[in-house]
Amino acid sequence: MVLGSAQYNGVPSSIFEARLEHALALYEDGVAPVVVTVGGKKAGDQFTEAEAGRDYLHDAGIPSDALLAVPGGVDTLESMRLVGDTFRERGWTTAVLVTDPWHAMRAERMAEDSGLEASSSPTRQGPAVQTRTTQFKYILRETAAYLLYRATGESVAGAPGIG
Repeated sequence: MVLGSAQYNGVPSSIFEARLEHALALYEDGVAPVVVTVGGKKAGDQFTEAEAGRDYLHDAGIPSDALLAVPGGVDTLESMRLVGDTFRERGWTTAVLVTDPWHAMRAERMAEDSGLEASSSPTRQGPAVQTRTTQFKYILRETAAYLLYRATGESVAGAPGIG
């Protein structure tokens, strides 16, 4: 399962592209028979993150029957809940999450709380891991987001100062 990130008119952002490339390598290594892309869209967007990710992976050579887009969700928690419903409908229970290293712990917890048996394989490439300053920013943000989620069961969407 590739967690969405920004896309621009169907073209994944550099952070999203790094996640998709990592998922492509995992698929080619036989880690999972299906790659699920996740994520909604902002007002005015023509594409969801899920659709942009699916199309990117299809163009990279993954067959259509090995791709599933789960559009929707304005944040990780909402997306995980939608994916949990989709997995239950299909009788699936396990997932390998592809995201950034700093996001992996919170994403795993949200996936488990949504009924999935989840592990993660974070990408080690892309802008989210390039500099120590960037790493520090993401670690600080994700620590706050994880603690908020554990304390309230809610996402960071709308939480002041966390984003």
